[in-house]
Amino acid sequence: MTPLAERIRPRTLDDLAGQQHLTGKGSILRKAIENGKIPSMILWGPPGTGKTTIANIIANTLFAPFYTLSAISSGVKEVREVIAEAQTKSNAILFIDEIHRFNKGQQDALLGAVEKGVVTLIGATTENPSFEVNSALLSRSQVYVLRSLEEKDLIQLLETAIQKDELLSKKSIELKETTALLNISGGDARKLLNLFELVTDSITPENGKVIITDQKVMEIAQKKIALYDKGGEQHYDIISAFIKSIRGSDPNAAVYWLARMLEGGEDVKFIARRLVILASEDIGNANPTALVMANTTFDAVNKIGNPESRIILSQCAVYLASSPKSNASYEAIGMAQAAVQRLGDLPVPLHIRNAPTKLMKNLGYGKNYEYSHSYENSFSAQEYLPKELAGTKFYDPGKNAREEELRKFLRSLWKDKYGY
Repeated sequence: MTPLAERIRPRTLDDLAGQQHLTGKGSILRKAIENGKIPSMILWGPPGTGKTTIANIIANTLFAPFYTLSAISSGVKEVREVIAEAQTKSNAILFIDEIHRFNKGQQDALLGAVEKGVVTLIGATTENPSFEVNSALLSRSQVYVLRSLEEKDLIQLLETAIQKDELLSKKSIELKETTALLNISGGDARKLLNLFELVTDSITPENGKVIITDQKVMEIAQKKIALYDKGGEQHYDIISAFIKSIRGSDPNAAVYWLARMLEGGEDVKFIARRLVILASEDIGNANPTALVMANTTFDAVNKIGNPESRIILSQCAVYLASSPKSNASYEAIGMAQAAVQRLGDLPVPLHIRNAPTKLMKNLGYGKNYEYSHSYENSFSAQEYLPKELAGTKFYDPGKNAREEELRKFLRSLWKDKYGY
């Protein structure tokens, strides 16, 4: 029998649960579909949020030849076969589920066809495409981010199933409680609907009614399923808890959330990458060794693999959680980028411009530049910022021992200019 999730899969954008930022009235993706011209795209989001459904809706709406491949079971051979067939058609769409599992060679096999318009690619992924999709393919695709479905969207799915499904609509179903259904499914619409069908088939009617309660759901499901798996269930919530525990200097919570990810089969390289980012964003110059430690951890994890990587990851997580914290460098680049966006491309002061030619020297490039090492303490108090930003302080050292040393050093050089 066809699963419930497939039986009631939306056929139009108006029937789709959630994702109004992409498919609602006036949204970018909806306009592209309505205009009959879509770009190659990567749909990035948690499982069960509608990536496959959106791909199917696009194909149905545009009446386009539609090919589907799974990165788990398909290779270069299958990709080339589809491309060869698509060359005999027009406006063909190729949907690749879990495209992040394609290696570089498999992704490269798609490039030519995407560039020439032989196929319009729709890739689905639960992983950050910046890391998992090669840059050449990514540059030829638009990335659309799908959001986790809200509770109201999930409940609406259940009510739609009760009213419209060819089998469930024949039963008298009372949705008395939904907490267990939502918790066990972890926000995955497909998992929710398939669990719901299992529950409705298993409950003995009372006075002709199938009454759904949390207790009955739990009994049928046998046990509360852990809210994490390598496919991405609560993927974002768990990694968020892990990062925030380290940022909050709690090594105990950090190793707990690390254990949750490891037990769920999370990719250890994904965890290690996040530790590298955190070491710079949240610790920075409060303990510069943190970045060295995190980068070494990433290298070691790549060499060692499972299961020993857990030891290395634990050591790094504990070290980072136990380090002093500073986001001063992170704040500095954010403020600097905001200034660039606000003021545009301000001219580089003439005295610090490069002057490799005689013409440039005649125009004043490099004139009056003071070579720092020619001065006491290898420092000259000249201006390095555009005149519109002269004296602007982007970097404000954090209030920790190491950065207080940096503050004292900068104050000794710049006196009152930057307010250190």
